[in-house]
Amino acid sequence: MGNNLARQLIADHLVEGQMRPGEEIALKIDQFLLHDATGPLCALQLEAMGVEEICGDTAVAYCDHLLVEADSKNADDHILLQSAARRFGMWFSRPGNGTSHPVHQQRFGVPGKTLLGADSHTPGAGGIGMLAVGAGGLEISMALTGQPFRLRMPEIWGIRLTGRLPDWVSAKDVILEILRRHDVDGGLGRIIEYYGPGVAELKVMDRHVIANMGVEAGAVTTIFPSDEETRRYLAAQGREQDWRPLAAEADAAYDVEDEIDLSALEPLIALPSSPGKVVPVREVEGQDIYQSYIGSSANSGYRDIAVVAAIVAGRRTAPGVSLDINPASRQALEQLIREGGLAKLVQAGARLHQTGCNGCLGMGQAPAAGRRSLRTVTRNFPGRSGAKEDQVYLCSPETAAASALNGVITDPRKLGIPYPRIEDPGGASAYDGLIEAPLPASARPRSLVKGPLHADLPDFEPIGDRLTLPVLLKVGDNVSTDAIVAGGVTGLSLWSSLPGMTSIAFERRWCTCSRGG
Repeated sequence: MGNNLARQLIADHLVEGQMRPGEEIALKIDQFLLHDATGPLCALQLEAMGVEEICGDTAVAYCDHLLVEADSKNADDHILLQSAARRFGMWFSRPGNGTSHPVHQQRFGVPGKTLLGADSHTPGAGGIGMLAVGAGGLEISMALTGQPFRLRMPEIWGIRLTGRLPDWVSAKDVILEILRRHDVDGGLGRIIEYYGPGVAELKVMDRHVIANMGVEAGAVTTIFPSDEETRRYLAAQGREQDWRPLAAEADAAYDVEDEIDLSALEPLIALPSSPGKVVPVREVEGQDIYQSYIGSSANSGYRDIAVVAAIVAGRRTAPGVSLDINPASRQALEQLIREGGLAKLVQAGARLHQTGCNGCLGMGQAPAAGRRSLRTVTRNFPGRSGAKEDQVYLCSPETAAASALNGVITDPRKLGIPYPRIEDPGGASAYDGLIEAPLPASARPRSLVKGPLHADLPDFEPIGDRLTLPVLLKVGDNVSTDAIVAGGVTGLSLWSSLPGMTSIAFERRWCTCSRGG
């Protein structure tokens, strides 16, 4: 039996261990991704370890999460992260360039490379055939010093795609179908690998949508082949030289298998408050909504917003409905301006927000308490939107746009208009001169630029092989990252400080937990 693509890439980067599911392996990492929520603490860790030179082909620090400057803390984090990029020889993407996942894929992603990112949605780069994994900040810092990344060898879950998406159904509905079938734990301990004739029907940014949200099914990462569509995408980014063909061998086997006929899918929606509570849109039609929010890191491409512009063109959003548009990258925003989509959105009553993660994690655009918010983002955990009493539904841009026009949850197939098929116009000029290149070693500063909140890491005592400690907290199942450390405008501004982060960890207002004895 031949190797599937995931096993090929793991074998190419294997440093230690045997490729048997469940056994510990260690992988060489080629590229790194940090951002302003997790990157500042990584920088302080590198400083505390006395690191002089980081490893890997490419490391990039992005300012994409902390974009609401309610006070000085987020701006201070941006300055610290920029100084870290200069100090340690990283690329630096300034605020406004966009969300790390799509921007990294556009400017730096290379098929066949490994990518380790301090963000759980790093696997979006699997859309171009990267082995991309999200990890904790300390794991990133250790890998940046040259240590291999350690994990349990995953099972490989092969999902064969056939057919072609029908009108009014798009990539978001594909990943929602996975979640409908398998819930939020179906991919635990697994890599999802898509293959089959249906893959060729998906554009790269469609694949990015699906790969980005594979983590919501619990998967370690998601990977697609690198094919002619990948080559076309990289050529449009001015990086065709980085393309290489990658695919599973003809007789490849998988540990687990599934199949999706794309032509049989219909518009789907995840109900509050879990990505796994998926039903057909037609089953919840007619419920009134307060907000339709389109963009952020999940549906991050030009097409996902341009299709909304085409749907609402010449119309007006329903009274009392906020249509929030959140381009995920400066490139998508430039394309919307150039192709006229932005004017259509503004004329329809849409509200435009800056490029970045924003409302996906409660950094602005919070809905009214108890009102329904339709969002194309990755997660709808309770309170993640920034409003504790939220009612967030996950859906495609098509469903969100149709619902914004009607003021109620609407199956987009019932709009009665031709389905707009959008072609990506390409173009990479948006980042020219706006992503700061690493400084030569001789020009790098020797210290970080810290703000008032940035505390040096304390000196820790070595940890023994055996520990006897009291249980301070008991938690239930399905504990989200938001329950561990709150996001939003207030919570995220404390992530760069160890004392600040620990002061809000497991806050009772965001999670259901009990104190241990």
